[in-house]
Amino acid sequence: MNRVWTALLAAVALFLAWEFVDWAFIEAVWQPDAKACRAAHGACWGFIADKYRFILFGTYPYEEHWRPALASALLISLWILSSFRFVWRWWLALVWLFGLSVIAVLMWGGVGGLRYVENERWGGLILTLVLTTFGLAFAFPLSILLALGRRSTLPVIRGLCVAYIELIRGVPLISLLFMASVMLPLFLPAGVSVDKLLRAQIALILFAAAYLAEVVRGGLQAIPKHQYEAAAALGLGYWRQMFYIILPQALRIAVPPLVNTFIGFFKDTSLVLIIGLFDLLSTIKVSLNDPAWTGFGVEAYVFAAVVYFVFCFAMSQYSRRLERSAISSAL
Repeated sequence: MNRVWTALLAAVALFLAWEFVDWAFIEAVWQPDAKACRAAHGACWGFIADKYRFILFGTYPYEEHWRPALASALLISLWILSSFRFVWRWWLALVWLFGLSVIAVLMWGGVGGLRYVENERWGGLILTLVLTTFGLAFAFPLSILLALGRRSTLPVIRGLCVAYIELIRGVPLISLLFMASVMLPLFLPAGVSVDKLLRAQIALILFAAAYLAEVVRGGLQAIPKHQYEAAAALGLGYWRQMFYIILPQALRIAVPPLVNTFIGFFKDTSLVLIIGLFDLLSTIKVSLNDPAWTGFGVEAYVFAAVVYFVFCFAMSQYSRRLERSAISSAL
């Protein structure tokens, strides 16, 4: 009976795979022709061919699209460079600082003959990458401090950290974005305003830090007590104990849940649509409002799924490689 069911499921899987290949490739329309797409029986990739610039770059000026394209390539290159452990040196921070400065010049402009573009017009893939990069870069150190504070023996510090973590984890991200967009300006003095993108970025940082703090705290709790005692016996102070002995082991243990949180955060950036920012998924939704291309939502979301899968799968594979490397070095 097991063989019968295996053969039956294999036949169904092959049939569905063939139907998908026929729909996605053989019968597909690749030219940006809406009439041909409606007459065809396959996928309409012409929609992506016609709208890919808006999907990737949002409302950024059309003639300046080379700038967000170059900025996206540079940011992805920084990610790839940082994935190699042999470059984890002090000068890597300088490389990131230089790279982010170049990206800022490319995106904002206003210098070197580049046209100034306000960040309200940023959108698409580059906005998703920027929100993710800065969100995780600032949230991760903050999460370590929160995790250490939650385990502190000082009641005030422990209470403040517990209150912050439980408050942020107890409300949805949409509510934080709404507060940052609508409520925060009401508490500012007259004439003082905070950029919409910056407000969204701060809300994302605070949200990610609370979740990452619990992951780091789990890694800290997994460290045996004798490790703390051995570090104290060496005469190390609290911060040196954490930096040299405890945190390296705790973070090594917490690699899988940390990357899982990173992946979730990367996808959560799509919620910035609620405050008027158009990331990759938001630009796809807006593209479907074009009367000439209504009815091709399947192709649009398949394209979005492929883009998200590429980035998330890359992070997942890197985490597995990093975990294996950490385990082998520990042995």
